[in-house]
Amino acid sequence: MKILVINCGSSSLKYQLYNMDNNEVLAKGLVERIGIDGSNLQHTPAGKEKVVFEQPLSNHEEAIQLVTDKLVDPEVGVISSLSEIDGIGHRVVHGSNFFSDSVVVTDEVIEKMNICADLAPLHNPPNIMGIEVCRKLMPGKPNVAVFDTAFHQSMPPKAYMYALPYEYYEKYNVRRYGFHGTSHKFVAKRAIEMLGGKAEGTRIITCHLGNGSSLAAVKDGKVIDTTMGLTPLAGFEMGTRCGDIDPAIVPFIMKKENLTPDQIDNVMNKKSGILGVSGRSSDFRDVEEGMKEGDERCALALEMFRYQIAKFIGSYYVALGGCDAIVFTAGIGENNSGHRAAICDYLKCFGMEIDPEKNAQRGKEIDFAAENSKIRALLIPTNEELMIAQDTKELLDK
Repeated sequence: MKILVINCGSSSLKYQLYNMDNNEVLAKGLVERIGIDGSNLQHTPAGKEKVVFEQPLSNHEEAIQLVTDKLVDPEVGVISSLSEIDGIGHRVVHGSNFFSDSVVVTDEVIEKMNICADLAPLHNPPNIMGIEVCRKLMPGKPNVAVFDTAFHQSMPPKAYMYALPYEYYEKYNVRRYGFHGTSHKFVAKRAIEMLGGKAEGTRIITCHLGNGSSLAAVKDGKVIDTTMGLTPLAGFEMGTRCGDIDPAIVPFIMKKENLTPDQIDNVMNKKSGILGVSGRSSDFRDVEEGMKEGDERCALALEMFRYQIAKFIGSYYVALGGCDAIVFTAGIGENNSGHRAAICDYLKCFGMEIDPEKNAQRGKEIDFAAENSKIRALLIPTNEELMIAQDTKELLDK
């Protein structure tokens, strides 16, 4: 079975074509600057060098048409015909409380996804657009929607409700949803396998650490709490997002700076976090360089990041009634041994001990806990695209 995975952004599109018989990536690529000058496709067939095609692409339909053309191209293609593709899996950011799992796309599903667009106005519309284009260009092929929020829908009301007037939940679905669900699901599943293979009785904290970051408390294979909320702004400090703050700060700053709701939203989402505190960059590597040079604000930004993560892990230790393993994944979690060591150092009170030599690994699956550690420390590279492909195959097999 061959599955095409599509992830549509507002002006970009990522894709991977999988052979699900062995989870092999047959081709992958990225389309950038859709609807903008300088549109291009970066296409990489398995075992070959990346090929770049530059041509005007005014919309997502033209972009996906170009992708499918290259997949069957005699020189750079990997299949002889689009008929070889058995299904298309799509990343969709927000499923609200409509979707607790991945679903085969129908007109009714599209209608509900459009209702969710208010909760993710920058993400859901292009996600839906990608689905509609694939339905048009490959009629009859099943499309599957895989939601960032779905894995977190097992949370109990005590974890997902906000202490606001209940009518806001009833009228507008205001509640905690959580994001990065596909990544948390992938690494939690793998962690369970590393712990013996049975979900029942396992207590795992998954840490998806990148420019956008979130944690999830996973008990018996199901999420019971997560850091992000109604939107991906909640939780701890990120590249440009502030994470949890005193809500009264919002009207206070709005009045002091004479800001509109959209402007304060922009401040919290795009000008805060590591960037806002350091004053240097939203790229953690740049800020680490600043810290090494003696920049106190850079050092403060990174200390806050590590401290806040450790605090959430501590609270999830309580929520889970203990912890068997902490998983580190995504760009920072997989590649930055310094952040992992600093976070784990806070957790020595729980019996966490790491092996510095093993922790030096980058991007490679490993248990880097010391032998005497009461909690396993797992580095598990995430693979959201493969998770989407697996969910798609599972639904099509049914």
